[in-house]
Amino acid sequence: MYLWSNYHSETKKMGRRRQKEVIVEGVTFSGIADRGKAVGRDEEGKVYFATGAVPGDIATILRLKKRKGVYQGKVREVTTPSPYRVEPFCEHFGMCGGCKWQNLEYSKQLSEKQRVVSDAMRRIGHIETEVQPILGGEQQTFYRNKVEYSFSNKRWLTDEEIQSDAKIPQSPAVGFHSPGAFDRVVDIQECFLQHETSNRIRNHLREVSHAQGWKFYDAKTHEGFLRNIFLRNNRKGQWMITMCFNHKKDDLHIAVLDNLLEHFPEISSLYYVINQKHNDSIVDQEAIHYSGDLHLEESLDHVSFYIGPKSFFQTNTYQAEVMYQQVARLADLKGDEVVYDLYTGIGSIGLYLAKEAGKIVGIEAVPEAIEDAKLNMAKNAIENCTFYAGDVKEILSAAFWAAHGRPDVLITDPPRAGMHAEVVEMLLQLKSPKIVYVSCNPATQARDLALLAEAYSVDYLQPIDMFPHTHHIENIALLTLK
Repeated sequence: MYLWSNYHSETKKMGRRRQKEVIVEGVTFSGIADRGKAVGRDEEGKVYFATGAVPGDIATILRLKKRKGVYQGKVREVTTPSPYRVEPFCEHFGMCGGCKWQNLEYSKQLSEKQRVVSDAMRRIGHIETEVQPILGGEQQTFYRNKVEYSFSNKRWLTDEEIQSDAKIPQSPAVGFHSPGAFDRVVDIQECFLQHETSNRIRNHLREVSHAQGWKFYDAKTHEGFLRNIFLRNNRKGQWMITMCFNHKKDDLHIAVLDNLLEHFPEISSLYYVINQKHNDSIVDQEAIHYSGDLHLEESLDHVSFYIGPKSFFQTNTYQAEVMYQQVARLADLKGDEVVYDLYTGIGSIGLYLAKEAGKIVGIEAVPEAIEDAKLNMAKNAIENCTFYAGDVKEILSAAFWAAHGRPDVLITDPPRAGMHAEVVEMLLQLKSPKIVYVSCNPATQARDLALLAEAYSVDYLQPIDMFPHTHHIENIALLTLK
């Protein structure tokens, strides 16, 4: 029998009234659900979403409250392990919340993700188009080009530490927040998401901070100095580091930055941010250049990109090339088409397609991203792209397409929430002969496709695994005008 070390139960927290535990035996798990949970049924047919299980397990679970008509749960004991269950390769699995499917064989991860796309298309979108075999990642570890670590003066304790009678002294940590814990951080020793240099930099900062007495951030009192570190790398082995401090103290932040430059010659670009807000987002904060190049450079096939400290760039460079190749194949440009690129970000898809198009017109809500798009257009000597900053639902209008021409092909790559209803309505009026819809959320994509069904048919569905061992799924849909 397999025992599961529970994710840190709310019932362990002091001061919270404990309710009578409900234990359910014989829950058979058949698939994956959202956010790393598995879906299963008990002997009476009740449905459970539970952490700690993989498809094929039969388990005893702790039943939690219902959400949207489905019981939530946590595995107490796996009585019959799934044949697809494997040993996680990371010692932090189950605590940091990043790679939720390390305990599931990768081929099974892929088949489950493909099933999630198929189910969303059929149940939400009422689409019967066959889903193509998912394109898995050849590189299943060290595939990310960007990682953020947090500094905290409170380390997240393991289940064993919580359950022991020993008094555990509080200690600082640098790593990832455990799910739902804004004030505590899992102290990461080795992470398999980014190149090994990322581990060396993080662990060095922990060691030197302890030696120098540099204080880590306290999310509750808003005190402490070191707050976050953002690490970007390219395939040439160059690194862009952005250090985030809680307050400005010249001699101290200079000491931190100079220490990094002294010990890591791989750092080609170094920035810092003074973030005095109570949240960690730096989108609205100034990134101050300290040393080295202003940008990191990366290429996706024939297009080169300048990447800044706050630029949006596909996090998995290897699979981004696969995805863009698929978009180009489905767009099937002949050289003279007008192409609209909605939610263009730094213009990456539009610039990738530019050499095969007559004209690219991109729209993006974030002004800084549009500045990056224009910079990258100049870097690649591309002259047939025009980029606009603003909300897609505000810019995409009859007057806009009168000025730029109706698109022969429309690319849309919205955020997880999908497209605004007004944008969907505008696409129905626009009647582009072809739409290529890139999505990081098959559920909202299926919703949008159902709305577009009055004018479009869905001819092709291609899922891509951009993030192995996680619940995230990308899917590309090809729509043609009826």
